[in-house]
Amino acid sequence: MSIKNVIFDVGNVLVDFDWDGYIHKLFSDENLIQELNIAVWGDGRWDRLDWGEEPEKVIQRMIDADPKHENEIRKIFSRVGETIRKRDYSHDWINSLKAKGYKVYYLSNYSQLVMNANPDALDFIPLMDGGVFSCYIHMIKPSREIYEYITNQYNLVPSECVFIDDLEKNIKAAREFGFHGIQFITHEQVLRDLNNLLEANK
Repeated sequence: MSIKNVIFDVGNVLVDFDWDGYIHKLFSDENLIQELNIAVWGDGRWDRLDWGEEPEKVIQRMIDADPKHENEIRKIFSRVGETIRKRDYSHDWINSLKAKGYKVYYLSNYSQLVMNANPDALDFIPLMDGGVFSCYIHMIKPSREIYEYITNQYNLVPSECVFIDDLEKNIKAAREFGFHGIQFITHEQVLRDLNNLLEANK
């Protein structure tokens, strides 16, 4: 069966998500950075933002995990849009696939907080045929239900879809669901792998 649909992750595929660079721009003390990373990312706290929980509740939970660094945590989220940067190839990549007749979608763990903090980074979204941001549906990758959701939403056949994501666990889950999957490592690599897959599945 031929591939008809290309589904993209967003962070570190169509945009840069550079948490490490961002937090090092704000702070220079490595011990502090390590403690802040634990407060923000530990116990799946950041994932709750992507899931769509109210941002202030999630930030408060991060503060509760490390109360002495409340000011630093709030500083992080006052400028959190700076974690995201456009990639200059995204528009051309989407347009080239559409010109070849493929439908193009997005499927991304993404928080409304980050989205609102840097909406310009997502200016390629109107070019696409549709997609799913996790925060709006309270599901996150790699849960099977989010792959089911996008296929149901757009009447997609899994075997006719290829999914591109930077995280191996998300690709593994997508393949188990029935998608073709390509892990994004570099832009050159993924273009080559995608072209070979599409040529083999025409």
